[in-house]
Amino acid sequence: MIQVLIGADQVVTCQGPPRLRRGTEMSDLGVIEGGAVAFEQGGKIAAVGSESEIRRDFPQAKVVEVEGVLFPGFVDCHTHAVFGAARLADHERRARGVSYMEIAAAGGGILSSVRDVRKRTVEDLTDLLSRRLLWLLANGTTTVEVKSGYGLETAAELRQLQAIAAVSNGTLPNLVPTFLGAHEVPPEHRENPDSYLGLVVDEMLPKVAESGLARFCDVFCEPGVFTPEQSRRVLSAASQHGLALKIHADELEGSGGAELAAELGALSAEHLAAISGQGIAALAGSETAAVLLPGTMMYLGGRAQAPARRLIDAGAGVALATDFNPGSSPGMSLPLMATLGVSQMGMLPAEAIVAITANGAAAVGEAAVAGQIAPGYRADLALAAVQDWREIPYWYGANFVSEVWIGGVPCHSRRRPIDSLGWGDL
Repeated sequence: MIQVLIGADQVVTCQGPPRLRRGTEMSDLGVIEGGAVAFEQGGKIAAVGSESEIRRDFPQAKVVEVEGVLFPGFVDCHTHAVFGAARLADHERRARGVSYMEIAAAGGGILSSVRDVRKRTVEDLTDLLSRRLLWLLANGTTTVEVKSGYGLETAAELRQLQAIAAVSNGTLPNLVPTFLGAHEVPPEHRENPDSYLGLVVDEMLPKVAESGLARFCDVFCEPGVFTPEQSRRVLSAASQHGLALKIHADELEGSGGAELAAELGALSAEHLAAISGQGIAALAGSETAAVLLPGTMMYLGGRAQAPARRLIDAGAGVALATDFNPGSSPGMSLPLMATLGVSQMGMLPAEAIVAITANGAAAVGEAAVAGQIAPGYRADLALAAVQDWREIPYWYGANFVSEVWIGGVPCHSRRRPIDSLGWGDL
């Protein structure tokens, strides 16, 4: 059965090639004033155009009246959404002036989440993730990349990935699973980090690949975590197991992670607040997406944002994501990330919208099915109760998303309450 959505003030199509957008391409939103969208319920977009065209071409379709602006469903291409408790103590320490690295050295940070996750069952993690995904959905997000990385032992890493697989269904955001066993060195391997890398390469990666639970492998390439040489070891092994590559790169200090991502053909280099000029040039000359996380730098406080303007002007393709996690970015709003992209990173409003739609999809290998409103694409749509698309990156702190469809199925309405946020036992 064909349905048509009519009455929108604008339809932001983001139509274009199914790949990473660069340079001036990031300013082309393909906005249709008074547009309409036709789609198969539970399927794909059939057509997008003016209301008169859609009514003419689909005279027997079910008509749904909408108000506001239609966007492609937003794509959050970097999250750590499968975790246990919130890290409230870390937040208070940071307010007292304790640094990220000092918190980690004192047993907080990632390792506190590791201790927590290791005690949780797949069912527990699945329940927590499901409830959080409802909140992401309420902010217009229809595709989410979710990383493991809070287990740091084989069984716990697999439980995180199993939880991601368990909630992959048609009424929650589409999930893209990433194995991040090399997120940190666990305490039991602190004296010999290479022994932990051996566990990742020789035990975890083969089991993850055999299970089919992950599409990507990521590694935290950062001074004090894993060096470029250690990161290369993990990613080379991942590639041999058939996993596509991502890199946490140059977040707090530059280490050459962006250059390594470009060299290895990683689909994305992520964070990049401390990227070098050489790293910018490397990404501009590659097919690797620059995934920037402005909420993280804002939340950590007093840190420079990634150089989005320089990256775009150099020719790199930029995406924005929430980095949703319990420690450094407990935020779930991609519209807020678009606001920060404009106000803090020098992006144009249109570039920020492309960064949370088409380029977010490209950064997770979904550019051919998500991130734009075009025939043949999955009917993932977000309706915002605004009159002009520019209001999304303009207003901040408010959620204007009123309706969301995934695969043509209505999955969220502001008129329907959503479940309480699952933070886990504190």
